[in-house]
Amino acid sequence: RDLGGGQTDVVSWIWARTVPSPDPSWQGAPVPLITTFILSKKKGKAACAEPKVDKDSGNITYSINQNPTSTELDTASEGTKSGRGANFRCLLSGAAITAEYVKEQAKDKKLGSQLVAIVGAGKRQRYYLPASKDHEKIALQANHKITNQLKLPKHPQYVGVGGYGMQYFEELYSQRQLLALEAFCEAHIEIRKIIKEDAIASGWADDGVSLQSGGRGASAYADAISVYLAFAIDKLADYGNSLCSWNNTNENITHLFNRHALPMLWDFVEGNPFGPMLDFSKLCVSVASGLSITGIGGAGSAVQADASTVKFPAENCVISTDPPYYDNVPYADISDFFYLWLRKTMKEPFPELFSTVSVPKMDEIVADRVRHGDAEAAEEFFLVRMTDALKGFAQQSSSDFPTTIFYAFKQSEIRDEGIASTGWAAFLDAVLRSGYAIVATWPVRTERTARMRAIGSNALANSVVLVCRKREIEAEVVSRVEFIRALKRELPSAIAELQAANVSPADMPQSAIGPGMGVFSRYRAVLESDDSPMNVKTALQLINAELDEYLGGILGEFDPETRFTISWFEQNGMGKGDYGVADNLARARGIAVESVKHAGLVESQAGKVRILKRDELDPGWEPQTDTHLTVWECLQYLVRAHEKNGIAYSTALLLRKIDDKAEAVKDLAYCLYDICANKRQDAKEATAYNALIADWSELTREAAAIVDIRGTGQTRMDF
Repeated sequence: RDLGGGQTDVVSWIWARTVPSPDPSWQGAPVPLITTFILSKKKGKAACAEPKVDKDSGNITYSINQNPTSTELDTASEGTKSGRGANFRCLLSGAAITAEYVKEQAKDKKLGSQLVAIVGAGKRQRYYLPASKDHEKIALQANHKITNQLKLPKHPQYVGVGGYGMQYFEELYSQRQLLALEAFCEAHIEIRKIIKEDAIASGWADDGVSLQSGGRGASAYADAISVYLAFAIDKLADYGNSLCSWNNTNENITHLFNRHALPMLWDFVEGNPFGPMLDFSKLCVSVASGLSITGIGGAGSAVQADASTVKFPAENCVISTDPPYYDNVPYADISDFFYLWLRKTMKEPFPELFSTVSVPKMDEIVADRVRHGDAEAAEEFFLVRMTDALKGFAQQSSSDFPTTIFYAFKQSEIRDEGIASTGWAAFLDAVLRSGYAIVATWPVRTERTARMRAIGSNALANSVVLVCRKREIEAEVVSRVEFIRALKRELPSAIAELQAANVSPADMPQSAIGPGMGVFSRYRAVLESDDSPMNVKTALQLINAELDEYLGGILGEFDPETRFTISWFEQNGMGKGDYGVADNLARARGIAVESVKHAGLVESQAGKVRILKRDELDPGWEPQTDTHLTVWECLQYLVRAHEKNGIAYSTALLLRKIDDKAEAVKDLAYCLYDICANKRQDAKEATAYNALIADWSELTREAAAIVDIRGTGQTRMDF
């Protein structure tokens, strides 16, 4: 009635998990664990749920605030959270609900759920309605158990739900979600029969040969279509479980696998599989859309085999592979989430593929500490089995073409251990033991830049392509000194080429591994002073040291004011420092602090010196009229324009005006990124320089398209 009456289709139901109140006086009345009461953040359409606490009965109900004030939104954003992790506050008593208490109640099967709000469909908008007792009653009456229970893996790092009493995959779903998925699986079996009948009626031969057996008639056609329908059911499972949240910014449902993990979620959304958002027919269209861009006419085949013993069907193969990433993801364990439903739909047409109750795991080439007992045993298993696999690849691959291996980085490991991380070293060791030499490494963006991990971050490229060739049999043995001498001789020009290709600063260390490991892997062995062979981790550290030395050497090519400001920034960031120290630093570069101040780079007063921030720079600055032009200010003005406008005409025009200092500006961006990321731990500032280099190629093209109109000084874009 408040919204004008009428009816609307339900988009989703928003739930909060509950635990009994920790206050004994409330006799275990359920209280919500909810991270936010905000339902929509859209300007002019904001909405939030408001809890109504009846302390006489111990009941908690919810109303909808359709036009909350900014203060009300701030309050609603807190939900019942109290600090980090599973810490909340009791709405009835105000008592603390600790993480230990939540886990204890969950393991005693006292974790419940309460309907908070209903999302309805409107014309180009969402309606938020109060929780209905009828809706909640219908949902909670659903009672269904799947027949073949699969246990969740015991990986606390990846399976956060395990700490809250969940033992089986079926516990990731509400009862109603289980009913829906089971119903779709049962219908899938019947639909395959109908597809076959329709194919026969359309003139397809009824040869009775399945797709798995190489059939090309009505039976194989029905099998093929049913595979794609099974994908849609798996997609429904990804969006239709109790670990999906409501995105109150975009007003839609998030799916579970934003990352390779099963994290616990307190307030979850239950989508309507027949509703206007999570409509199964739309999921089918999504699968079909992927097929529509795969191309027509090419023929291929897929074979299931053990990578460490596989025999390829042809000699001198050209190999491109995407192997497991050390201990980054427990692929087989997580795959059971989808396998559970795929086996229900695909076991009959593909009995060999789905002969096991769960995904095979023990032979999976990952460094799984849980599976192998400890980190040392897991690393040894990974190294041996990965070496065996790559050795088979090297023996069967073509000598005329390189083998390309896609390998992903574990962000936290690179951050904590540097480029010589355990995962990288173990994998590269396996590559070299197999008989390959690494001749190049290139960063590749293999995921959407809008994915959760990349938004607002300084993330590395998603994958790095290792370009490998068979190592020459007659490779020589050299000493550590000779190896370092070769690095110093060959690495600078290789790094310069990478910079010319606009490899971003964040990806430069990984990219430099290629030419560096190319030097290392061309030798049969590099011997340390005690005649022991140098290990890969040491080689990586030496390569990284040479990269640092190269980037440091660039400093000598800048103007003295820029060199002073770089050193001052490295010591003080954007904070203040003593004038006396600054004066000594400036004199060492043949200038005075006043020269740097005159150039517009620093402020000097009251015995203190600090670098001017970008928002303090002259808004009317023009490089052509600047009589004291420096590389530092060219970069800072360009970064400011890029942060504000991105790849726009104004940014490209500024780059065009910088003209002959453009390459020095790019070099400085690399240097400052290195200082911010590795020495000052300033991720925000590092991101600004990384983002500029990432867009450098496009900015350069845009700048080149700007021409002076008949010598008037006015410009236009020339496309």
